[in-house]
Amino acid sequence: MSTKDFLEKDYYKTLGVSKNASADEIKKSYRKLARKYHPDANKGNASAEERFKEISEAYNVLSDDKRRKEYDEARSLFGSGGIRMPGGQGGQGGGYSFDLGDLFGGGGSSTTGGRLGDLLGGVFGGRGGTQARPRRGADLETETTLSFVDSIDGATVSLRLAGEGPCHGTGAKAGTVPRVCPNCEGTGQESRNLGGFALSEPCKTCRGRGMVVDDPCEVCSGSGRAMSTRTILARIPAGVADGQRIKLKGKGVPGERGGPAGDLYVKVHVTPHPVFGRSGNQLTVTVPVTFTEAALGAEIKVPSLHGVPLTVRIPPGTQNGKVLRLRGKGFRRSSDGALGDVHVTVEVVVPAKLDDKAKAALEAYREATAGDDPRAELLQQARS
Repeated sequence: MSTKDFLEKDYYKTLGVSKNASADEIKKSYRKLARKYHPDANKGNASAEERFKEISEAYNVLSDDKRRKEYDEARSLFGSGGIRMPGGQGGQGGGYSFDLGDLFGGGGSSTTGGRLGDLLGGVFGGRGGTQARPRRGADLETETTLSFVDSIDGATVSLRLAGEGPCHGTGAKAGTVPRVCPNCEGTGQESRNLGGFALSEPCKTCRGRGMVVDDPCEVCSGSGRAMSTRTILARIPAGVADGQRIKLKGKGVPGERGGPAGDLYVKVHVTPHPVFGRSGNQLTVTVPVTFTEAALGAEIKVPSLHGVPLTVRIPPGTQNGKVLRLRGKGFRRSSDGALGDVHVTVEVVVPAKLDDKAKAALEAYREATAGDDPRAELLQQARS
């Protein structure tokens, strides 16, 4: 809705409550009216539908403490939509009035939660209207791909960015300079006399820039900004995960009139590693072990991310899929700088071929454990 509507509509009257109504009273009245005028209960009734929208709009403002306070302050300051000054012509009490549509530049749209400070700055600030203020540059987004090791250790990458940026700065053709706007004398603002009341607004001659370009740049058509490409070096922190979005402050589009630059958001893609994986802040690796190593226990070597093997002790009777943890042997976490763990998953390997000696040994083992049936309990549970 426009700011004019925000100030002219009486939301308290719409909900049938007093200006001092409590939050519970407002909610109770809204629910009662909403049930009465809800479109589902008034099929095809355009009037009821419009009434329901008005009720919802009023409740959205009055149920929010911050928005209600702004609404009350605005209504108190601007009355029913016009400012009345003594000594003018027309209006009640011999005062001069003008419509808020003029105040907002012809009824331009604004949200109901708009800042009254911006409104009053434009009215009372003379030459200090909002158009002359510094403007923050826009944010940019890009993507980059890292190897698994670089994502763990962190890396500096080169990013090629395309976006809007300064073009000669002034908007004038190379070798020429703009001239000071003769209408606003370089302020970018002009005052409109409203009879005892002056309204500051952007200069129509220079569109608020304070300068007039007689010979505009062919690239930016005199705006001072044009599409461009640039390459920057960016540091991606250690421990970044696949799909993570990194914010690089101040690396976006440069600001205007001394305003700060926007931010750059980099979405990181990580190439999978043939050996290692990642689970949250833990490094993972799957290691094959023999049947005898799992059954009798052993000390084995497992690979590490940077080449030096790690020693892992396999307890006797280790089952296939068992996860063993090596504390502090993983990568450094970006959240707190502490070293994470390495999770080693045991994968018992069954030999595809056996020589006669190995086969005889296994036959002897089978005879020795003939009384042990690992499926007995399973079969019993299935019958019960």
